[in-house]
Amino acid sequence: MSSTTVVSLGLKIKPDFQPAPKLTVTDLNPHTVNAKYAVRGKIPTKAELLRNQLNDVDHKLPFTKIISANIGNPQQLDQKPLTFYRQILALLQYPPLLDDPRVASIFPKDIIERARSLLKQIGSVGAYSQSQGVPSIRQSIADFIIRRDGHPCARKELIYLTTGASTAVTYLLALLGQNEKTGFLIPIPQYPLYTATLTLNNRTALPYYLNEEDNWSIECDEIESIILDSKAKGIDPRCLIVINPGNPTGAILSYEAIEDILNVCAKYGLVVIADEVYQENIFDGKFISVRKVLLDLLQGPKADLYKNIQLASLHSTSKGISGECGQRGGYMELIGFDESVLEQITKLSSISLCPVVTGQALVELMINPPKEGDESYKLYYDETRAIHDSLAERATKLYDAFNSMEGVVCRKPQGAMYCFPKITIPEKAIKTAKELDFEPDEFYCNELLETTGICAVPGSGFGQKPGTYHIRTTFLAPGSEWVNDWVVFHKKFMQKYK
Repeated sequence: MSSTTVVSLGLKIKPDFQPAPKLTVTDLNPHTVNAKYAVRGKIPTKAELLRNQLNDVDHKLPFTKIISANIGNPQQLDQKPLTFYRQILALLQYPPLLDDPRVASIFPKDIIERARSLLKQIGSVGAYSQSQGVPSIRQSIADFIIRRDGHPCARKELIYLTTGASTAVTYLLALLGQNEKTGFLIPIPQYPLYTATLTLNNRTALPYYLNEEDNWSIECDEIESIILDSKAKGIDPRCLIVINPGNPTGAILSYEAIEDILNVCAKYGLVVIADEVYQENIFDGKFISVRKVLLDLLQGPKADLYKNIQLASLHSTSKGISGECGQRGGYMELIGFDESVLEQITKLSSISLCPVVTGQALVELMINPPKEGDESYKLYYDETRAIHDSLAERATKLYDAFNSMEGVVCRKPQGAMYCFPKITIPEKAIKTAKELDFEPDEFYCNELLETTGICAVPGSGFGQKPGTYHIRTTFLAPGSEWVNDWVVFHKKFMQKYK
């Protein structure tokens, strides 16, 4: 409608009104306001402010850099991208390079061939793919799963490429919960994505505590008690979430533990979400997928007990040896879901049009690295071995440092990227924290940040048994200077608040 039409209808608003007020937080969706995400919470926010202050040559801070130990973001902490990945991505992003004769003298032959093959399958990485992901990449994922688990029954139709594993979590938690009476069993401690997403969707979290004294094991008797108790309170337990290897604990589940979990889920009809994004970060022990155990049971003498289990398994390029967090590659595989449920998940993926196409390509590269005999194999092997060995060494150094500190107990990480030490905080520090409106472990992290520039996350942001205090930190940062700084800080902190 033109302005002259508006005037002729007598609808012109004269500029003699009082302007309406802006929205404030009280006008917003309360579930969004109440959601918390500790790894990007108060302490990391303050760390970014301090990082900006460091740009001032006249700053008075007692440190020269921020150590971002709050989040599993390897390349932020100087992990180098794998040459194999980046060379292929370069050719996918700018295909004319494939016709430049100089490229053959720079890139290995198998890199060029792989890029041509992917371009043929994908087309332009600037175009939308199918909402579920490029079909050939989904087939590659199915082939990878078959090799990993030894069960020849993975199907590309049940695989959804996602924008990181987080998108898969968002889809599943949004879809599986009907209302605030739908319950989701989540491990404590847990990755805050789960509690934040449940809060956003107004669903009920049903925490089950991991046994710290038994290397963060799962106690299925407790889970069963939680299920029965929630039912008595009118909550419908719908789903159980497993993080393996654990974030933030670094623990790896045994075959027997996974079997126990599946027994509980089969008995009570719980959907299983298996967050397995750290499956390549193994330092002590062996990763076993929930999928493998389930399919073993489905081939066993009591297969009928497990025929209705519904399992969603998640993986990502953000962790492992890849560390490509910003590229947002991931996938989920669904087993046992009714066709009508799959249709709704497909609809959710369609609303977002498609996952990042270069992220999809990275998934294919992650699950199909160079083979021995390929020109790029040796460099890939050397780079990945160096990353793995370096992470294992850093994990041990940090673990040893924590256990040398007064009042600190830390379980040795078997996998993932984190330590989650328990800290005995002096009563004087607890009192000071309350006076300053901090949780005690948050107060510790704030003091650590202001003194050393080390940004870690209080355990209260991940969940912990009442009366205990923990800190989650990555061991991704290179060098040992920051670890030594933490040891010195802790000693002074304990002396100050005794």
